[in-house]
Amino acid sequence: MPLRFFRLTPKLTSRRPTTTTKTSTSPSDVPIPSHFRCPISLDLMKDPVTLPTGITYDRRSIETWLEAGNLTCPLTNQLLPLPLVADGNLIPNHTIRRMIQEWCVAHRSHGIERIPTPKTPITSVQVAETLSEISAALLRGDGPRCSDLVAKLKAWSNESERNRRCISSNRAAARVVSEVFKEFPSEQGLSVLADMLPLSEEARKLLSSTESLNSIVSVMRNGNLSGRLHAVLMVKEIAAADTEQAAQIAATDGLIESIVRLVKEPFSPQATKASLVAAYYLVSSDEKVASRFAEIGFVSVLLDMLVDAQKNLCEKGLVVIDGVLNSEIGREKASSHALTVPLLVKKMFRVSDITTEFAVSAIWKLCKNQKNNVGREKCLKEAMQFGAFQKLLLLLQVGCSDNTKEKASELLRMLNGLEGTEECIETSDFKQLKRSF
Repeated sequence: MPLRFFRLTPKLTSRRPTTTTKTSTSPSDVPIPSHFRCPISLDLMKDPVTLPTGITYDRRSIETWLEAGNLTCPLTNQLLPLPLVADGNLIPNHTIRRMIQEWCVAHRSHGIERIPTPKTPITSVQVAETLSEISAALLRGDGPRCSDLVAKLKAWSNESERNRRCISSNRAAARVVSEVFKEFPSEQGLSVLADMLPLSEEARKLLSSTESLNSIVSVMRNGNLSGRLHAVLMVKEIAAADTEQAAQIAATDGLIESIVRLVKEPFSPQATKASLVAAYYLVSSDEKVASRFAEIGFVSVLLDMLVDAQKNLCEKGLVVIDGVLNSEIGREKASSHALTVPLLVKKMFRVSDITTEFAVSAIWKLCKNQKNNVGREKCLKEAMQFGAFQKLLLLLQVGCSDNTKEKASELLRMLNGLEGTEECIETSDFKQLKRSF
């Protein structure tokens, strides 16, 4: 028995490693062959291309290198042909790509996914031919064909950043698509135009037509989320180009209301930012436009947004408020809102230099341009109560622009007669203030 026991023991112990040494290998643990790595990013190449110097890089890495203005091969430092640098027509290395794909398949058990075969980038000739087809279909009044060809442009644009640049670089592209949108409006047309920003003057003129603007407003009201975003981007693009044009497009029925709604009911940070920038150019174009924004409650919407807004939105929101306060109705609406002065005082030092300047400007407009002394004194006392006097003194000590310094000094002179008449409280304590929601 003892002999048998000792003969069985080795067999039992020899089986243990077979059940305990199985370990899983993560993709990061699998060594990548050096010739499969991009010399720039050192990552596995997904779309290998070869330069005339014989060195292979991943397309995205080498295109980024060339776009930065470099004229040489990163590895050899040899000068590259100027047509290659200008056009970016890089030669795909199909052999290396197939080898990489085979290696991925061989290591599938380790979690390595096979890289897809990249699509060949479009050329400027393909873009020009497609735009010619669109123009021909437009002359025939063939809406469905125009729609199909615009969809083709969008599909190309979605494939790669290089394709987007190739389409945008065609001088006629934005004009042609704008013509199609004017005659056969669609969210897809706006999406293609959004990929081409900034637009040409011809394209902006077409989008500024009554037909196009009415279609843009319709998308802002009833479109899907991406359509509404692209629509407000078009409004921003048009309004930013020309002050007179901004005042004209502001008269489009429902446009101002649609912008206010996009800020009041945000669905993406990008859409909110675009709406605020569009609103800024519109309110800056004409006092009547600023009044219209104020009449439909934009001041209240902006103040509610500013309570918890992050830096970027806060800056844009204060710039718009300052613009709305150029109108008498805007100042009346702001003066009657409980959050206006405490928020403006609070934002003086807590965000950025931009918010500081526009917060001071807004308070200055409120206090200086009141209809009567009673309204001015009320505004000044409220500013004093929330610590404006101390903050303005500090602002002059730390430094600011000449324009802001002038307004801060004038505000201090107005506040000086009120010093000590009101108790200064913490601007962060808004519990006693009634918000509009």
